[in-house]
Amino acid sequence: MEAGAHSRVEQYVHDLSNPSAPGLCTEMLGVAEEACRAGDFDLAVEIYSSQLAELEHKDRGLCLRKADALAHGGRIADAVDSYCIAASILPLRPDELQHLVEVIARTIRTKEQFDGKTRCFESDELVEEQNRDLFSCRLCSCLLTEPVTLVCGHTFCRRCLEDDLKKECRSCATKTNNVKPCRLLNMDGCRVNVIVSGLLEKWFNSESKARRCWMEGEHLWKKQELSDAIVKFNEAVDLEPSTCRLLAQRAELLMEMKNLGQATKDADTMCQLRPLWPRAHYIKAVALMKAGRPEEALQAYLFCVALKPDWSAVKLEAQKDESSSMLQKSEKLNSVGLSSHFAPLSRKRKWPENMKTSEPPNKQLKEDNFSWERRVPLQLLDSVDFECSLCMRLFYEPVTTPCGHTFCLKCLERCLDHNPNCPLCKENLSESLVTRAYSKTLIIEEILQRYLSDELAERRKVHEEEMNELSNLNQEVPIFVCTMAFPTIPCPLHVFEPRYRLMIRRSLETGTKQFGMCIADELKGFADYGCMLSVRDVKFFPDGRSVVDTIGVARFKVLSHGQRDGYHTAKIEYLEDNKIEGEELTELLKLHDSVYDQALAWFTSLKEDMKNQITGHFGQLPIKDPHPQGNPNGPAWCWWLLAVLPLENKAQLTILAMNTLKDRLIAIRRVLIFVTRKRPR
Repeated sequence: MEAGAHSRVEQYVHDLSNPSAPGLCTEMLGVAEEACRAGDFDLAVEIYSSQLAELEHKDRGLCLRKADALAHGGRIADAVDSYCIAASILPLRPDELQHLVEVIARTIRTKEQFDGKTRCFESDELVEEQNRDLFSCRLCSCLLTEPVTLVCGHTFCRRCLEDDLKKECRSCATKTNNVKPCRLLNMDGCRVNVIVSGLLEKWFNSESKARRCWMEGEHLWKKQELSDAIVKFNEAVDLEPSTCRLLAQRAELLMEMKNLGQATKDADTMCQLRPLWPRAHYIKAVALMKAGRPEEALQAYLFCVALKPDWSAVKLEAQKDESSSMLQKSEKLNSVGLSSHFAPLSRKRKWPENMKTSEPPNKQLKEDNFSWERRVPLQLLDSVDFECSLCMRLFYEPVTTPCGHTFCLKCLERCLDHNPNCPLCKENLSESLVTRAYSKTLIIEEILQRYLSDELAERRKVHEEEMNELSNLNQEVPIFVCTMAFPTIPCPLHVFEPRYRLMIRRSLETGTKQFGMCIADELKGFADYGCMLSVRDVKFFPDGRSVVDTIGVARFKVLSHGQRDGYHTAKIEYLEDNKIEGEELTELLKLHDSVYDQALAWFTSLKEDMKNQITGHFGQLPIKDPHPQGNPNGPAWCWWLLAVLPLENKAQLTILAMNTLKDRLIAIRRVLIFVTRKRPR
């Protein structure tokens, strides 16, 4: 006996018709109630029977208490006899049969669930989940139809997005900013994913046609054009006769059209295809009840309750059906006939004979290994369908634009560097440039991994080789040709040229977040010395421009000049100051302190507005370094001073290229002497 049975017995005790009738013993009735609570239903039945025998007239409430105890004790047929006696006194209310319905359902459930091995009954959610696969919409669980890919990379049916009231993607909870505009713009903003739509039509042609007919039928049904709607549903079923959810909807439409015979046939088909699906049995019960076949409807209701015990609405329908049946039988006191209907549940453990109009549920359950997913026909699989129209290679990190076109992420970004329009349809994609919301189109990514894994592995290898080449900051360093940059000094950049947009993006993607900065050279393109910059932050603008916050980290010498995809590159070697010791170090320290004091005096003598401009851009003068040789590039204050002193780029470049701190300090001292003399008094 299930533990939950005890609590159900306590919840409801039928009132006695005449509590003061001669022969009734309150103490004995209390013992019977306690026996029910303890699960000793045989004792309770014995007490109720003895009390009934003492009465001159049958007490209806006592008959119901005895019937409940018999039901919970597994004696269904005897319980039905007792319920019929109560019904002969006064018609039964549906709620008075709660215990009987629950026990019968539990008996069915126990018999089927533990017949050899534990089984899992299918909730509506489970059926929908089993129906879902890679090519299913997560909103309707059907084959994607007119698929639309959101900014998060998940794909849904276009109509499902139109009907969905939520503003979040059901798969990842990402705010789908394009759903609301799509709804406001009559879905003009949500374009069908061209690649995915074409693949589904090619691979699942019959199902795609069926799904379109199905959706047209639903639309006509909402408009109450039932005759036209059933035509569309029939076309869909002809194409896909084993789709249970389609059959379920057609059965409901047929019932609305009073075609109960065909509705019952559809329900039988569903029960054979998905015998563990409660909704299939519920639709069958409703169809049978409307067709005037209450006993068969009751069996379907009971099986439905057995599959889904917490479905209160169905349980109530079963209780109503049961009470109506018992009322008819009790009028003739034909308890034997009604008892025989339930006897197999408690005695022979065999399904009633009149259930054999279709496959027995026990046989159905054993055969219900319904687990499937759509398979792509290998003869229709072609890697050409997955070629990026920009690079003519297999998609790598595929992304889909709001206009429905798919490209490799890197290919699309490079195109948008030059033009904010879709490369194929020329629709403006400025909003995408603002958000940089380039999420991979997950369905295409999954198809590639599942069906073209070898080709994808080769494509990934090529990409990784390219990234490794780009991340080598010795062999091929990207060079931004613009201005002088110095170690430890911030260097904000306004990036607007397409070639430098690409260069900055690659430095971020490879993880180096570094590139070289050189001034221009008329003959070579850029100077032979420069400074490596490290990216600290990037801010993008709607038109593709960006402001890049960088800081100098190291000096380098150019060994060879080159180009890649429009921007300059160089093979370099890093520069470090030569260290000295002994007396030379002592002299260097004196020189270092002297020049620092001279620099501080010069800066202090400047006008306040000039000092504010300098500190606003470069920060305060760094403190004097007690160990000036501790950094390979020398003390930070030297570079700060070199950046703020009024020097031409060529002079700055000469000092940047020096590899001894002594030479650099001497050069800075000369400049300080010069600017001090030139300053007006």
